[in-house]
Amino acid sequence: MPTHAVPTYAVPAKDGARGAFRDSPRARRMLDVREVYAEPAALDSPRGQQIMARLPDVRVTEIDSHWRIPSLHGNDGNVSRWVRIKTETLVLGVKQKLVTRPNGRSADWIAPGPSNGCAMACAYCYVPRRKGYANPITLFTNIEAIVAHVRRHARALGPKPEPNQCDPRAWVYDIGENGDCSVDALVCDNTADLVAAFRGLPTAKASFATKFVNPDLLSLDPQGRTRVRFSLMPPDDARLLDIRTSPVAERIAAAADFLDAGYEVHFNLSPVVLRPGWQRDWADLLDHLDDVLPARVKEQAAAEVIMLTHNESLHEVNLGWHPRAEEVLWQPDAQEIKRSQNGALNVRYAQEVKRQALARIQELLAEHTPWLRVRYAF
Repeated sequence: MPTHAVPTYAVPAKDGARGAFRDSPRARRMLDVREVYAEPAALDSPRGQQIMARLPDVRVTEIDSHWRIPSLHGNDGNVSRWVRIKTETLVLGVKQKLVTRPNGRSADWIAPGPSNGCAMACAYCYVPRRKGYANPITLFTNIEAIVAHVRRHARALGPKPEPNQCDPRAWVYDIGENGDCSVDALVCDNTADLVAAFRGLPTAKASFATKFVNPDLLSLDPQGRTRVRFSLMPPDDARLLDIRTSPVAERIAAAADFLDAGYEVHFNLSPVVLRPGWQRDWADLLDHLDDVLPARVKEQAAAEVIMLTHNESLHEVNLGWHPRAEEVLWQPDAQEIKRSQNGALNVRYAQEVKRQALARIQELLAEHTPWLRVRYAF
C-alpha cells in the first residue's frame, strides 16, 4: 500500500442551465467577448456573420491581417492582461494557405486548422510563441474551403494500406493543432462542420486534443469518425499550469459520455513535468483512471505520452503574468536547447533525463493501467 495520501477527485455537478452549454454561465466565464478584431472578408463570410449575430453589441475593429494587430501582437504591455485578453478578445480571419502536412506521431496528417489561439491559458502552450504577448482565439471563417480541402486530400489517398501507431485502419487528421476545438465550439460551428465532414469519410478520422469539457459536442453524432484526446496531468500540476481549463477529474469523468456519443476516446498524458514528487502524483492519477473508467472506455483507449517542451521567449512572458509556473517549467540544469521541426529553438529535457523519465512513465503505466496502450511517447 502507498504511504502517501491519495488525492480526492471531486467531479463538478453538470451545469443546470437549459439549452446549449455555450449559453451557460460556465461558458461565459470561459469566453465573454467584448472586442472583435476582424478582416473584412471574414466579416462578410457566412461564418463571420453567424459569429457576429451572437455578438450584436460587441465593438468591431477591422484589420488588414489576423497576424498583424499592433495593439495585440508584440505589445509587451499586454503581458499583465494575458488572461483578460484571452477572455474578452476574439479575432476573425481568413486562412490563406490550406496545406495538409504529414505528421506520423499523433496523427498521419495535420489538417489546416479552423482556429489559432485559445481562451485557456496553459503556461507551457507553444502557440503564443508565434504572436508575442497576446494569444486570444483567432477563428477562420472560410470553413467551407477548409472542409473541402480535407475531403479532397482524404479521398485522393484512398484506403490506408497498412496499420501504424496513429490508427490501424483510418488516415488520422489532427484538426486542432493550434487551438482547442471544444472551446472553439462555444463561438461557432467550425468544429461541428469538421465532425460532420469526417462522418462521411470512411477511410479517414478526425482527431483533436482538448482540456475543456464542452457537452455541446455530445450532440454532433461523429459515428466513430472523430477521436477526442483528453489531455491529463496530475491535478496539482494542472492547478498550477493548466489555467482556465476544466479540472482533470472532469475531463476523465467525461470520457464515457463522449464514447457513448460516438467518439473514439483517447488520452494525452501531457505534458509530463519533472519536479519533486512527480512519479508519486502520476501513479495516483493512473490509479484514479483505473478506478473510475468503465470497461468500455478502457477497451478502446490509447494514450500519448509527451514530455514538456518549453521556450525561452515564453519563459520571459510567463515571468510577467505567472512566475510560479516557471518554478517548475524552467529547469536549466535538466534542460537543453533543441531545434524543433518548424525551426524554432525550444528547451527540452536533456536526452538522458528524458530517456529515464519516459522509461519510468512506461513502468508506471504497466503497473497501474496495464490496459492503457501507449501509441507513442515523445
